[in-house]
Amino acid sequence: MSSGWSWWVIGLIVFNLGVTFLLFLWAPHAKVPVLPDGTTGHVWAHGVLREGMHRLPGWWIVASAAMYLFAFGYLVLYPGFGKHEGMLEWTSGKALASATAANAGKLEPVMKRLAAMSVEAVAADAQAQRLGERLFVDNCAACHGRDGRGNPLLGIPDLTDGDWLYGDTGENITASIRDGRMGMMPPWNALGEEVVKNLTQYVLGLSGQPHDATAAAAGKTAFESTCGACHGLEGKGNSQLGAPNLSDDVWLYGGTPAAIETSIRDGRQGHMPAWTPRLSDDDIHVLAGYVLHLSTRGHVATR
Repeated sequence: MSSGWSWWVIGLIVFNLGVTFLLFLWAPHAKVPVLPDGTTGHVWAHGVLREGMHRLPGWWIVASAAMYLFAFGYLVLYPGFGKHEGMLEWTSGKALASATAANAGKLEPVMKRLAAMSVEAVAADAQAQRLGERLFVDNCAACHGRDGRGNPLLGIPDLTDGDWLYGDTGENITASIRDGRMGMMPPWNALGEEVVKNLTQYVLGLSGQPHDATAAAAGKTAFESTCGACHGLEGKGNSQLGAPNLSDDVWLYGGTPAAIETSIRDGRQGHMPAWTPRLSDDDIHVLAGYVLHLSTRGHVATR
């Protein structure tokens, strides 16, 4: 704090405490004129209500005096009076460092224990689930939602449905969190509107949804020659590429004909950021276990 701001703070404190303290000393002895009946003469409701005058109660005076003693004591013991650091030499930075060190001391043996376990084992550990939930809420919930169910409008996957773009092993999930993912579905508008519509019907048929069989039959050839390279000829997807399975009726951007048609015509681009700059390897390990736990549990515990 600069000297100017320091003196400004000191001046405000002295002025406010000084004025209120003088009022505190004056109030119990102030002479307020009253009428013979003990009222001030102020009336309301056509004289039905009259303002009375009574001395301040003793408890109020004692409580106010205690507050002043507390205020003066606080300014002596803690920072608050300009650049005065306080006799206790307390600072918010020291308090944070102390709390952080204490928390790290408690976490260290827990994280060491979990680091020696596989992600699959971490997913089943009750203590890891509590830690993982905190990490998930702080880092992942902004996109995937507090309950982990994602957002099809943004192409954010549901983590509770057991369907995985890049594989369901602990290694795959860890890699997704640690390194991030970049998904890209190219636009196929060059094929023409009719072919896009036929492909839409074919994809609907792959997942067992109601569809136009004639249009789907026409779209099969186009699917095998274009889409099959990534999604496979049977539409089962490819976890190595992050190409989704089109036959399981689980949809990243929605499974309506309009949503599928938009995906084919305009393409899609998804980005999962890498969390290594923010989270440690141990944090990512626990978080991967929690995400795997979500897929088997189907929901997040609410508190």
